[in-house]
Amino acid sequence: MRIRLGYCPASDGGFLVYGLAAGKVDCGSLDLELIAAKLPALNDRATRGELEASMISTAAYPYLRGRYELARCGMTFAAGHGPLLAAREPLSDRDLKTASVAVGDSTSSAMLALQIHSPGVRTRLLPEDKIAQAAKMGLADCALLLSADTDQCRQAGLYCVADLAAGWAQKAGRLPLPLTCLAIRSDLPDDVRLQVEKAVRDSIRYGLAHRSEAEHFAKQGANGSARFETDPAALGAYVSEQTLEVDGPQREAVEEFLRRGRDAKIVPDALPIRFVGS
Repeated sequence: MRIRLGYCPASDGGFLVYGLAAGKVDCGSLDLELIAAKLPALNDRATRGELEASMISTAAYPYLRGRYELARCGMTFAAGHGPLLAAREPLSDRDLKTASVAVGDSTSSAMLALQIHSPGVRTRLLPEDKIAQAAKMGLADCALLLSADTDQCRQAGLYCVADLAAGWAQKAGRLPLPLTCLAIRSDLPDDVRLQVEKAVRDSIRYGLAHRSEAEHFAKQGANGSARFETDPAALGAYVSEQTLEVDGPQREAVEEFLRRGRDAKIVPDALPIRFVGS
């Protein structure tokens, strides 16, 4: 059966699918085709159910729950490398309430984390490669950087005014901040959904066992085309043994993230989450 699997090369999608791309995974009866696209495009295509399986923003799942289930592998969580708010001068939490924030993707989990952190925040959608410059030039008070750390902010002449992953952990009992997940279309036969899940899990396992190769593949995919831009230091940063299997704390983190988004009336109700094989 033909399965189109969407992934975003920037920054960890390439790492997740390396085993598949390198032909190191037995896909059984599946004819698996890898489709590279930016995350906003994957989220958009998922609203129409165009791809049988796709990497999506966790924040986009509430809009896709009728079409897709989440795989029990392939989730990524922030791990000390963004998302964060950067500005050309220090700002307090009080300042953020009236600040304008340049964002590159209105469907990202970072966007939902920002809205939970600063309810009612004003945002301005700009091309992803322009948002840091917008903050530096005063076109916006802050920039929402999806993948960066405080050192990189300083090097760019900006201040880190809020680490959203750290802020989320404080609010949510030290749970990690969800970023992306793997969605598989729910109208596929049960055995096919399980096969897709297994193929991706085996790909992740291969990538973890051959990390330097996987990081090289991810870097080539992210930087080999003008369509994709990422920080090379972030490649593979969010992929670990936890990415192989969604365990209790990970499920709790995703549920809490979407529950808070729902309670703040930012996203529709997505609970209970529908997982493959459950």
